[in-house]
Amino acid sequence: MKKVALNGAGLLVALFAAFPVYWMIATSLKPSREIFSATPQPVPTHPTLEHYRDILTGNLIPGVTFVDFFLNSALVAVSTVLLSGLVALLAATAVARFRFRLRTSFLIMLLVVQMIPLEALVIPLFLMIQRLGLYNTLPSLILTYLGFSLPFAVWMLRGFVAAVPKELEEAAAIDGASRAQTFRRILFPLVAPGLVATSIFSFITAWNELIFALTFINDQDRYTLPVAMTFFFGRDDTAWGPVMAASTLFTLPVIIFFLLVQRRMVSGLVAGAVKG
Repeated sequence: MKKVALNGAGLLVALFAAFPVYWMIATSLKPSREIFSATPQPVPTHPTLEHYRDILTGNLIPGVTFVDFFLNSALVAVSTVLLSGLVALLAATAVARFRFRLRTSFLIMLLVVQMIPLEALVIPLFLMIQRLGLYNTLPSLILTYLGFSLPFAVWMLRGFVAAVPKELEEAAAIDGASRAQTFRRILFPLVAPGLVATSIFSFITAWNELIFALTFINDQDRYTLPVAMTFFFGRDDTAWGPVMAASTLFTLPVIIFFLLVQRRMVSGLVAGAVKG
């Protein structure tokens, strides 16, 4: 009986969480007359793809399409994931394997910096980006998002690296493996689940961010998707059909990315990240 109650409660929570996603997709498939109908329609009676066609073929601003914004976001997000994974893994390995002065202070700092509101960093980072000559460039966003994701990534990967027995690396060294070979063939495969988890965090951070993208980028053809979404909201009215269609397309990459890596993440975490 207790198991049935727990399953029922879990199902209710899942339905509550999934309903906004369902409503977004359903609204994106409704013609405009159904969206603004006085009687809510949970299921589209006359489903259409006109809103998707409008945002994919039309220009949100002169000369720039939704696909252009999508590619900008993809470039920024993928670059952030790759760079944060590489830097965080190297830093986590150094923290977990080597003893050096201020090591504990460094670990504490990783936690402290995550308590700082990101909004408080807009002006300092803007001035720094200007002085570096990166204003109005996508690399400015990549470096900013890299700084946001690294503390969490280093802290999490440190636990995975520390869980790998040193004896494995020592055995590889005895067999003649260099440090680079040990890192690539022993350590990297065993901490891969941690890399997957941190990559999801880094991807979502870079994909969803709005304030810094709106502050650091001036040319409209370099806007990312979160900034482009604001074009659908007018002063007097809002095109809810295109908004929901764009929101659905905006959400798909995150879902697809998670589905591609979730098996690796879950199986690795269950196995303890160490295979004998």
